[in-house]
Amino acid sequence: MKGSDKEKKRSGIFGFNRNIFFTGLTSFLTDTSVKMVYSVMPMFLMSIGASKTGLALIEGVAESTSALVKVLSGFWSDKTGRNKPFMLAGYGLSALIIPLYTFVVSPIHVLILRFIERFGKGIRTAPRDSLIAGSITDGESGRSFGLQKAMDNSGAIAGPLIAFALLSSIPGNYRLIFFVAGVPAILAILVLVFGIKEARKNNTELFVKFHFKDFPAKYYFFLIIVFFFTLGNSTDALLMVKANDVGIKVALIPLVYMVTNVISVFASIPVGSLADRVGKEKILIAGFLIYAIVYFGFGISTSMRAIIALFALYGLYSAATDGIQKAFISDMIDNNKKGTGLGIYNALLGVTLLPASLIAGFLYDKINSSVPFYFGAATASVSAILMLIFFLKSRNRQIFLPQPTE
Repeated sequence: MKGSDKEKKRSGIFGFNRNIFFTGLTSFLTDTSVKMVYSVMPMFLMSIGASKTGLALIEGVAESTSALVKVLSGFWSDKTGRNKPFMLAGYGLSALIIPLYTFVVSPIHVLILRFIERFGKGIRTAPRDSLIAGSITDGESGRSFGLQKAMDNSGAIAGPLIAFALLSSIPGNYRLIFFVAGVPAILAILVLVFGIKEARKNNTELFVKFHFKDFPAKYYFFLIIVFFFTLGNSTDALLMVKANDVGIKVALIPLVYMVTNVISVFASIPVGSLADRVGKEKILIAGFLIYAIVYFGFGISTSMRAIIALFALYGLYSAATDGIQKAFISDMIDNNKKGTGLGIYNALLGVTLLPASLIAGFLYDKINSSVPFYFGAATASVSAILMLIFFLKSRNRQIFLPQPTE
């Protein structure tokens, strides 16, 4: 491709397609809102009587019950050829629910609101990822999803910072944080309405009926790898509880969690670009191994400095996996099936999070605080091995080829 043509493709906002940039900005504002709430939710829940198992259960149920929605919304966005209406419904539901945390008085209220808010995420996630995938130019899927991850995590920095400022000014006033969190969520809706343009497909391009054979074998093998990894990837709330257990003050926990997101923001686009050049399989293997090291470290560490360092390394893992997995799936699926394929992937994450969170919460409460982290390190190590097999077999074309029919 000529230099001038490449520059033309890169025209837009900061070298990104308009839809990709404004989708990232929408995610930034929404994640600012969500992470304001999420960074203090574990401590708030325990202050109103929730156990660590109850905390894990709330997170697992909230994510898992929205899993089916992710598949359906992805399929319907492919079937109708539209993504924006699903994004509006999903982000709008989150903007409506988040301020209502101000009024909860028991863990069951949080469970109900978390379910509804995550239902909104289920509606929007696959269509949003499909919109990004459909707006990619020059094959830069890793870079484009890297921007999405960077914007997500920029919100995850701003949210805890605002929460920290509010907690420092008015200690223990979690409800004020919940109320203020509604503001960026509403701004996200405005960006979505005025910044993102629908890119409708022709009727002949629409994905009308689902068949398992419509997706390649390597897609399903990769989903198996994702399942094993996610089984040990429980809610991050337990990481924050661990930080509190080793002596980090409650008011400082949002800042400690922010370290993860700072590293991820700065690493996501460069790592995504690197994945486009050297291969996404290699980056994913590295990401799984980093996760194994981090979780093993959480299991053995008892010092505040070590925990903070592990939160930083956790940000590098995030940059090397979250956006890269979506980009990898986007690369292996036809354009008219991306919403469905990404929806199934996101649903698998949600479904697996429930047993993962229950296992981790049970191990934390009933055995000791180290065991759930050792379990996560083990499943991540298995995933790295499976990903290496995927890479070697795919490179040698020994699997994933269609079988001849008689």
